[in-house]
Amino acid sequence: MTIRAMPSEAASLASRLAKTIRQDVQSMHAYAIQPSAGLVKLDAMENPFRLSAALKAELGERLGAVAINRYPGARVADVVAALGSYAGLPEGCALMLGNGSDELISLLALACDVPGASILAPLPGFVMYEMSARLQGLAFHGVPLTPDFELDEAAMLAAIERHRPSLTYIAYPNNPTANLFDDRVIDRIVAAVGAQRHGLVVFDEAYQPFSSRTWMQRMAEHPHVLVMRTLSKFGLAGVRLGYLAGAKELMAEIDKVRPPYNVSVLNAEATLFALEHADEYARQAAILRAERARLQSALHDIPGATPFPSEANMILVRVPDARAVFDGMKRRGVLVKNVAAMHPLLADCLRLTVGAPDENTLMIDALKASL
Repeated sequence: MTIRAMPSEAASLASRLAKTIRQDVQSMHAYAIQPSAGLVKLDAMENPFRLSAALKAELGERLGAVAINRYPGARVADVVAALGSYAGLPEGCALMLGNGSDELISLLALACDVPGASILAPLPGFVMYEMSARLQGLAFHGVPLTPDFELDEAAMLAAIERHRPSLTYIAYPNNPTANLFDDRVIDRIVAAVGAQRHGLVVFDEAYQPFSSRTWMQRMAEHPHVLVMRTLSKFGLAGVRLGYLAGAKELMAEIDKVRPPYNVSVLNAEATLFALEHADEYARQAAILRAERARLQSALHDIPGATPFPSEANMILVRVPDARAVFDGMKRRGVLVKNVAAMHPLLADCLRLTVGAPDENTLMIDALKASL
């Protein structure tokens, strides 16, 4: 039986919400996830490959043996050790786990919420940097990229000098533009934050399996630099596991705000299993990098499509009318991401996830037919 609220009760609830829920939260928009049933899903930068039947059976046995009646314990410590080895964690550094990188971004905002704290990031960029700042009550300072999606060095350095942010995020590669920023500019930004003796620089390497460069080893030279990664693009988007690395002393402090059981025993076991089969995931990443090159070539040959360079498992492409092309591709069974409304620099841009070979062929055909 459905219980319906009386008009007076509904009005009372509205009044209660208005007085109880923060006004800034009420004015925010929730993170939007597109319905994808029945469509070729190429909107969220997921790894398109499933495990083989043999590996599925092996993983099922592993998960079936997990003591889900117990809180996570030593197995999580095993994940920390395995990820440190897999990532080549430098000496003198440590890492902590998060329920995806989203949780780590929230925990960083919480840990760094000192009086006058703020968060700075280039725009367009990952929306969770700004959302984490707003939810924690911190100021957010967005610095527009150049028209070709590079860091505006002068603007970034001026913003760092003016705002002295507690956290400066650099997505490496960037989302949704998919490019790696100029390392010479990045070096000067890292040096500027370091010279202030205040604040941290966080390299978000969510797309590391597809990128030609990383800050993981360089991090050891700069105690104010952190590197954050997720296993979502590695192939475990459904597992929800991210990790943050930095100097041991710094990580020991940040780790204090982490909930004690934020990573489940099932997440931990699935991660260990994946790392034991890292060669299979490396094979999948190699296929996606080759497919990315094929897509780039095909996009360059399509009149009206302007693709941008990519070091991730996505490609940003500008078309004459993003809404019309997005709708046309969806009618043809292919779901991509229309990012045109995210920032003025992204006018008429779509973000295409690099999928499996057959999916990419369908996507190119749908794009051509929709232009």
